[in-house]
Amino acid sequence: MLQDADALPQLIGDFKPIDQWQTHLNRLFYGLRGNQLRSYYQTFASADYRLAHALAADYYERVIKRDVAGKRHASTANRLTNDESRLTVMELGPGNGNLAACFLSHLKTLDKRGAVYPRVHYVMVDWEQPMLDGALAHPDLAAHRNHVEIQCRSIEQLTGMVDGSVDRIICNELWNDLPTKLMAKNAGDIEEEYIRPNLSESLHAKIRDWSAFVCAFERKDFEGLKTVPPFLDDLVWEKEYRKVEWKDVPFRKTIMEHLKTIDEHVLLPVNLGAFAVVKEAQRLLAPDAVGLSAFDAGTAEMQVLNDPDKPCYGQFGGQYNFMINFALVEAVAKHLGIARTAIEPQREFVGRSLSTNVLTLMDLLATHTSAGPTLEPWEQDRLVLKTIKALNETYESPYSRRFEFPLPTNMPPDEWETLDVILRSLKPNGVPDTVAYLTEEEITTAHKDLEVIGYNIDTIKMALSAPPSPIEYCHFNCR
Repeated sequence: MLQDADALPQLIGDFKPIDQWQTHLNRLFYGLRGNQLRSYYQTFASADYRLAHALAADYYERVIKRDVAGKRHASTANRLTNDESRLTVMELGPGNGNLAACFLSHLKTLDKRGAVYPRVHYVMVDWEQPMLDGALAHPDLAAHRNHVEIQCRSIEQLTGMVDGSVDRIICNELWNDLPTKLMAKNAGDIEEEYIRPNLSESLHAKIRDWSAFVCAFERKDFEGLKTVPPFLDDLVWEKEYRKVEWKDVPFRKTIMEHLKTIDEHVLLPVNLGAFAVVKEAQRLLAPDAVGLSAFDAGTAEMQVLNDPDKPCYGQFGGQYNFMINFALVEAVAKHLGIARTAIEPQREFVGRSLSTNVLTLMDLLATHTSAGPTLEPWEQDRLVLKTIKALNETYESPYSRRFEFPLPTNMPPDEWETLDVILRSLKPNGVPDTVAYLTEEEITTAHKDLEVIGYNIDTIKMALSAPPSPIEYCHFNCR
């Protein structure tokens, strides 16, 4: 089945399980577009600080509580050797380094007695060296340089890391990038989705040496692929379903038990990469470690997982990103012998740290009376910038950030000039990003300015207390 029925496919690969092509595409995406990552999607840690601060506060509290229970105070810790006192915090897939920078900065601020921060050794791990170099170059990491290390290695197999040597593992919006299969029951068999890549007819005509392109695509030859027009957005995929080859799939029994609760022909994400991270975490975490925290979009609700119309994945810049089946991840963790697991909405984790309700900026925008598909893209941009300007009258960030928001050129010239003026007037310590958390107090304080541009404060209050969405950003924690 072709995603684009009007396209004339030009075959560039064979049918393979979707997780294999996902891995291939991710390598191409980061090799060709890694320096443009935020042009395709942003995370809750790309520019905002509140998730990192919540993690830092949670970590500080847990370490102090553990030290007191073990009767280890700051004076005792200072007398221990480096190896005995070191607290290794590992971040898998550190992005642009903003989460690490804000985590360490806030931890240092909280740690007035010097009982925790001086002992922290923060290790950033990624499979792409350029991504690590970019993360390490984050300007706010300069103050913590003696505490930071980078390691280029497979996230799913952290070979060389000593068993029981890590105190904290953090993954933010990483699992959706890792290998994931799509499985479904069919007349007593379990099948998985296979896909095959083609290139659109229009782009095929622009590539002079077709065989060289196909060879470069297969070998992941970045230099060769950079000589042809951008193609990741022009891939056309054929799909079919075949019986699962279980010899290549770990946790077979756990997966099959989980599938028994799902109806026939309902596709289910099986997040193999997430399972591998949990397995490595079990090996690496010390017996009394604070544990693993992973944040990503997905669900643990069986009713949602059993919905045949749920969005199993999305494509951003040609890259496959899958929703996380947290119920199955939890089942795998228990299969591995990890007894203490918890899943909660990410918003609750951040709000609990701040002792208030929080709302994302995108959720706030969705409450506006004119929000929806009827708005032109430039009108949506206008609403975003006017909303941020209203919030910035009272919002104060502890960090100075340049607000990145490229204005499209295909809008009325007078509107472009108006929005450009608003954009240049935004203060550096205001709302840092369109993907950012806002507290109930910040929204309430700015309610008059928000009402002027069309918001209803009662609708906002309903959004602040609304239950989680069927597919939500969640926090998975295990110890």
